[in-house]
Amino acid sequence: MVTQITSFGRSGLYDWMMQRISALVLSLYTLFILGYLVFNPDLTYDQWSGLFETTWVRIFSLLTLLSIGVHSWIGLWSVSTDYIKATGVRFFFQSVCGLVMFVYVAWGIQVLWGL
Repeated sequence: MVTQITSFGRSGLYDWMMQRISALVLSLYTLFILGYLVFNPDLTYDQWSGLFETTWVRIFSLLTLLSIGVHSWIGLWSVSTDYIKATGVRFFFQSVCGLVMFVYVAWGIQVLWGL
C-alpha cells in the first residue's frame, strides 16, 4: 500500500495547478503595480494611499498575499522533500517555513486592512 503525502493539496496535479494560478496572480499584480507607477510618474503619498483605500485593490492585494503564501509553501515543500533527506531536519525546516508564512500573511492582512 502506498501512502500519499502531498505538500499543500490533494495531489501533485492540484499542487501544480495551485502553483500556476498563484504565479498568474503574482504576475498580474506585478504588472498592475508597475503600470500604476509608470502612468503616475509624480506619485504622491496621498495618491498611493488613495489607491490602497479602494476595496478592489485591497482584495487584489489580499489575493496576492495569499498567493505568495501558497506559491512559496508548495515551492519550499518541494525543495525540502527533494534535498533534505533527514526527517527531523526536514520537519523542522517545513515547520519554520509554515510559521514564517503564517506570520507574514497575518501581518500583511493587518497592514492591508488596518486591523
